[in-house]
Amino acid sequence: MQLTWKTHLYRAGSNIGAFDSVPEDIENLRKKIEPWLSAVFQSEHLSLILGNGFTLGIADAADATVADMKPPEFQGNYAGQIKQAAKASAKQSKRGEPNFEDCIRVANELLRGLEILGKKEETRQLRKEINTKLADFLRLILKSERSIYDAFDKRDEKAEMACNLLVSFLLSFASRAASRERLNIFTTNYDRLIEHGCDLAGLHVVDRFVGILTPIFRASRLNIDLHYDPPGIRGEPRYLEGVVRLFKLHGSLDWRQYDNEIKRHGIPFGAQADHPYIPEKPLDTVMIYPNAAKDMETSEYPYAELFRDFAATICRPNSALVTYGYGFGDDHINRVIHSMLTIPSTHLAIISYDNPGGRIEQFCSNVGHKAQISLLIGPHFGNLSDLVQNYLPKPAIDPISIRKTNLQKSRELDPTKAFNNEGDESETNPGSEDNADAY
Repeated sequence: MQLTWKTHLYRAGSNIGAFDSVPEDIENLRKKIEPWLSAVFQSEHLSLILGNGFTLGIADAADATVADMKPPEFQGNYAGQIKQAAKASAKQSKRGEPNFEDCIRVANELLRGLEILGKKEETRQLRKEINTKLADFLRLILKSERSIYDAFDKRDEKAEMACNLLVSFLLSFASRAASRERLNIFTTNYDRLIEHGCDLAGLHVVDRFVGILTPIFRASRLNIDLHYDPPGIRGEPRYLEGVVRLFKLHGSLDWRQYDNEIKRHGIPFGAQADHPYIPEKPLDTVMIYPNAAKDMETSEYPYAELFRDFAATICRPNSALVTYGYGFGDDHINRVIHSMLTIPSTHLAIISYDNPGGRIEQFCSNVGHKAQISLLIGPHFGNLSDLVQNYLPKPAIDPISIRKTNLQKSRELDPTKAFNNEGDESETNPGSEDNADAY
């Protein structure tokens, strides 16, 4: 069946549909989509890309405000050139209008050119202006975090619902059997909403930073994990449940660079804008990385390591990648996803509130591999509340749920009718308890 791109559309295996209005038969859609996503989530390797739409979704559910990515207005002799070059960069990346990252990247390139030409006064003025724009942007991100934090802190019905959405969304992906590879979370966001959500959900985050007071980014990629010793068993450690790996591809609000070392400072989630760890000259210290448009721009430290992790993680057999809130406006990321799909056993699931600038449609058209791409596009599917309640698999890796599922399968009964007869629960489990990925 040919897919027609409309306001709402889905493709889950052989189930395909597109419509302009909000679907009415949600229960029927759920029966088609939820089992398919459950199968995707049970892949041997599972990764998740979260873009700015993730922060927007949580903020919308909590009635909070978020930082926008509108381009800053530069002054001085080169303001027109910066604006023109930023537009050209955005057009090259098929983003349409330039954003904050485009402008800052162009300004950084111009700054380096002025330094090479030895124009000290113009270099000083442009450096000062870039520092001002970056500092304002950092405070805007902190304000966004603060708005979400304050919304959660109200502890009313809406705040509780938004908090539960954040936790349930992350747990739907992270609730994998410990014997399987950990969930890999990649994000282009600078805020710490993912980390905050992991804290609320009780998830353990493993990344490249090592240390307690001021963790340092390490280039060595060791397969560090978390284990525990079961009572009465010696020498047989088991993997701890609830562990995820986090990679922030464009840097983070709390990263700093000192003497060729990347350190993470302890800035609380939603700190005030005048927090002492917000530097006056962020250009030289803050690791906020503008959107990469060329391969050479991802070759600098530490982004070479981060993108090497990204490519090595998703470009392997039996790997599944899910995107949410990512608008496919970063060519350096799209290239890696395209390479992943050249492996027949990989799968891509795209969940998005809309089709920004037609980029998702264009990406799917360019790469082909339709059988390897699942789609949930539109305000209904992209709305976090509808997505979590109706379509995402419910996290269930506890042994009781597993035994119940296996028992139902062995009897070939409808799950809604199982365990209705007295004494059913006393029967032994005919299936394996190791099948810990049942949803």
